[in-house]
Amino acid sequence: MPGHRSIAEVEKLAAARLGGIPVRHDQMAVVANIYRAASAVRQHLENSVLRGVDLTWTAFVVLWVVWIWGEPETRHVAEEAGISKGTLTGVARTLERRGLVQRADHPTDGRLVLLSLTAEGAELMQRLFPAFNEEESFVTGRLSDADCQTVADGLRRVVLQVEENGEKRRQDLLGGAAPAPRRSGRRKA
Repeated sequence: MPGHRSIAEVEKLAAARLGGIPVRHDQMAVVANIYRAASAVRQHLENSVLRGVDLTWTAFVVLWVVWIWGEPETRHVAEEAGISKGTLTGVARTLERRGLVQRADHPTDGRLVLLSLTAEGAELMQRLFPAFNEEESFVTGRLSDADCQTVADGLRRVVLQVEENGEKRRQDLLGGAAPAPRRSGRRKA
């Protein structure tokens, strides 16, 4: 891949660039490698398994959440998938047009929408997930079962740290102010 650098090369370049800036290198390496690993795994799974059934990573994650949870509210699906409700709306519409999910009004709150898999969506996940899991095994192939458990436990602790303490940390860093609104990267001319 043009411009692709190995993890070792990137870590060496970062160390040289940071020079005298006091940083916690081990913690920086963990976060950087979480990102790099997530990107590499996502790209591999999209190219090896998901593209063959015309799914993006995000569409697969939405199907997975609905498959596991049964009939969740859309707001919970968006949260679990790590996407905005607006993004979920577009993904859900696409999956609905393909006959993989269906939307239904919440039985007691008309403002809420539930998602569920259609029979075709359930069949797809039943057929797709073993191939997906086979690639999960491939990408972790250099790890022993014990290594996999150690990495998974460490990543769970990272997630728990953010879930349990992230909001207070954000408030402390921002002096209690609300965060700046998210921007798409586009700026008004």
